Amino acid sequence: MAARTLSALPISTSTFPSPSKNNNRNPILPSPSSLSLPANHRKPNPLASSLLGDPAPLSSLRAPTTPLFPRPSLPRSAAVVFSMLPTTKVEGASTEKIPKWSASAIKSFSMAELEARKLKYPNTGTEALLMGILIEGTNEAAKFLRANGITLFRVREETAKLLGKSDMYFFSPEHPPLTEPAQRALDWGVDEKLKSGGKGEITTTHLLLGIWSEKDSAGHKILASLGFDDYKANELVKVCQ
Repeated sequence: MAARTLSALPISTSTFPSPSKNNNRNPILPSPSSLSLPANHRKPNPLASSLLGDPAPLSSLRAPTTPLFPRPSLPRSAAVVFSMLPTTKVEGASTEKIPKWSASAIKSFSMAELEARKLKYPNTGTEALLMGILIEGTNEAAKFLRANGITLFRVREETAKLLGKSDMYFFSPEHPPLTEPAQRALDWGVDEKLKSGGKGEITTTHLLLGIWSEKDSAGHKILASLGFDDYKANELVKVCQ
């Protein structure tokens, strides 16, 4: 069927002249130029023309150097945000006089928020701050806790015993708000640094002592159940000085 359809189509012989009788062995073949489109109907191909010797340079194919979406520059005040944690003790004070938290303390706080979300708790409590210190792991407070047998696994276990497990269908907010004891623990660290003259950074050691200062908080109860006491807290106080 396909053969019959093709045979019915007219075939032009203007491009392929019939060979003469004297030149049967060497038929005239069409030249490439006769089969190509006229120059005014051809679409320019910059890549092909550059490879075939066209004067168009390859540099014309390069992407523009100016970015389409330039990255906005952060204001100078943004650096202050990353060196502070939520506190109620320095409201109205100039940023130059506000004690700065250490990088490990800020990371511990971020890990505490993440741990509260993993446990599906609606708030970031002192127990989450305690776990954040241990998750960060490289700070002096975490090393002191591990040296005294207080590990992340044991703290998680005691947290589940004390507070129970949250509803599996509950979705914690991206930044679980601080409980009042957790906020006071952060304020305690700022207070202690201000009392000492505000020199240096507020560390995870201040944060751990702030948790211990909240006698009725979950973090204090968990620490006490794992063998932490006032004697060990006094050892940490010497580290802060």
